[in-house]
Amino acid sequence: MITIDNYLDSHYIHRSNWLRAAVLGANDGIISISSLAIGVAAASSTREPIILATVAGLVAGALSMAAGEYVSVSSQTDTEKADIEREIEELREMPEEELQILAQIYEKRGLTKETAKQVALELTAHDALGAHIRDELGINEISQANPIQAAGASGAAFTVGGVLPLLVILFAPVKNMEYWMYGFTIVFLIILGTIAAKTGGSSIKKAILRITIWGTIAMGLSATVGYLFGVKV
Repeated sequence: MITIDNYLDSHYIHRSNWLRAAVLGANDGIISISSLAIGVAAASSTREPIILATVAGLVAGALSMAAGEYVSVSSQTDTEKADIEREIEELREMPEEELQILAQIYEKRGLTKETAKQVALELTAHDALGAHIRDELGINEISQANPIQAAGASGAAFTVGGVLPLLVILFAPVKNMEYWMYGFTIVFLIILGTIAAKTGGSSIKKAILRITIWGTIAMGLSATVGYLFGVKV
């Protein structure tokens, strides 16, 4: 038997919050650490400076991603809470005006004036605040993000993504290290793009193309900076 909960769970949009944070973190981890390593490798003839720069970048990047995601999502949550508090006050002070606003929203969505008024009345009787939060403010369970969850997903994903180029640095030949890094990084990005596309139900080809193009640009610019300095460490 199909229930509304089972039906909604079959859609990909419920994964959007944690998927966005995880893909952003992993993508940033792979590209940032690879670009950093390529830039140092282009100006270094030994492995130690590359490892040092990569590990430092990995730790700093993971903490920065987690902190940034937490602050960003917390700010969004604070704004949503402020709007909800304001809505509670408006419902208490001017319930009739709020009912009219709700009816107008449904009317703009295609209902007749009479039907929109009836829907607004029934939803208000059932859960007035819930109806206004969802339909007037546009806040729902899907759009609401958890700061801790987002920070954890982003930081952990960055770490996983950043460890991949670190493994290449540890085992690839120092000579022409930048070329090894570029090749493996493109492979990592293709895998990430494929996983993200399948998880989110989107086009694999578009995801791979998008992620590899921007990754190539970032690594190319980093290598250019390393070559321009021309300092062999």
